[in-house]
Amino acid sequence: MSKNKVVQGVLLTLVLMLVLAGCGGGNANNAANASNGAPENAAEQKVTINMMHLWPAGLSAQQNKLVNQIIEQYETDHPNVIIKEEVLDNEQYKNKLKVLSASNELPDVGITWAAGFMEPYVKGGLFAAIDDIKEGALLKDKFVAGTTEAYAIEGKTYALPIELNISPIYYNKSLFEKYNLQVPVTYADYKKVVRALSENGIAPIALGNKDRWAGSLWYMYLADRIAGNDTLKNAIAGSVSFDDPGLVQAAAEIQTLVDMNGFNKGFNGLSNDEGKSEFINEKAAMYLMGTWELPNFTTNPDIPQEFKDKVGFFKFPTVEDGKGNINSWVGGPGVGLFVAENSKVKEEAKAFVEYFVSKWGEDSVTTAGVIPATKVDTTKTQLPQLYIDLLNELNNASSITLFADIQMKPNAAQVHLDMIQALFGMAVTPDQFAALHKEAIDKGN
Repeated sequence: MSKNKVVQGVLLTLVLMLVLAGCGGGNANNAANASNGAPENAAEQKVTINMMHLWPAGLSAQQNKLVNQIIEQYETDHPNVIIKEEVLDNEQYKNKLKVLSASNELPDVGITWAAGFMEPYVKGGLFAAIDDIKEGALLKDKFVAGTTEAYAIEGKTYALPIELNISPIYYNKSLFEKYNLQVPVTYADYKKVVRALSENGIAPIALGNKDRWAGSLWYMYLADRIAGNDTLKNAIAGSVSFDDPGLVQAAAEIQTLVDMNGFNKGFNGLSNDEGKSEFINEKAAMYLMGTWELPNFTTNPDIPQEFKDKVGFFKFPTVEDGKGNINSWVGGPGVGLFVAENSKVKEEAKAFVEYFVSKWGEDSVTTAGVIPATKVDTTKTQLPQLYIDLLNELNNASSITLFADIQMKPNAAQVHLDMIQALFGMAVTPDQFAALHKEAIDKGN
């Protein structure tokens, strides 16, 4: 063997030793990085979390502002994370969620409603259980009692609520004063108010019933006040029949209000947002809706302060000889955040949801004027009187009945919504309305 070959062999051996040593040093560094929770080349590793929600800037300005405020801060605190938003309005959102679920392509983080609405998503293995973050450092013991239970199925929590709502009747104090009207306490007095407004060319009630759930609020309150809260809840659950006389009478009262021209023209063909605009533009005197609308009457800078100063509220009136309680409300936990079970960034998505729910609870009161599902000390904050008064009503509620279409299983909920629109449109009788509900709920799906 030549001397040159020997030298080349020695050099090759030295090079291999150095390479191996370098690799060994790299592994050691990686192990050290791992032990510190910092991945190698962390600055180069970006995580994108897709979030789909239902607060467009135009329709839900204050909620949209808050969402983007939270996202901006999270991305600042977590420079490797990018939150990609898709924003749809309420009905578009629900429809897209169904489409995406069919192909198991849900966003990493999204909005859901409680109880029966989310049950098929949970049963289909589409939502991840998130009890770990509910009991985590940021959220443990932070939720108002009774809010997370509606998002639990078979002992596991599959979404975290961010809102808590009741549904008052908002009214235009200026229009009431103009026509010498008093806030009604009884339903008989309420119908006098409706008649007086109608006779003076003012639409008594703003309603957009194309979305149908808005009309459901009216039926639920009448059912509560006439048949009683327990009867309504048990009928929705299927342990009492919808042909209960009080529930049938509630359906008949809806049609009485329609006959009295109690709602704005074309209400069955208008979306909720179009119906709401009748109230905001002072073409209608009253508007029954959840407290998620509070921002439009308190903090939204796009709504004139002159109008906001005119908005008051009252409880749904009691019905003579009815079994209901005036402190019983329709409402409950609002929308919640879920994490998709098949998300490729599930742990990162969970961490974001934990942060989001915590920050929403802290900031939603002052930034958006929304009542959160987490406990907040409001004594240190100057708040609009309308907000304070409704928060007090929430705290003093004798019962809160969750929205019927959210409680019901999907097929029964669809029948309920279809029948609500048919009832308002005089396309079914109260007895038919009750019979079709009974049939749908008895099927148990």
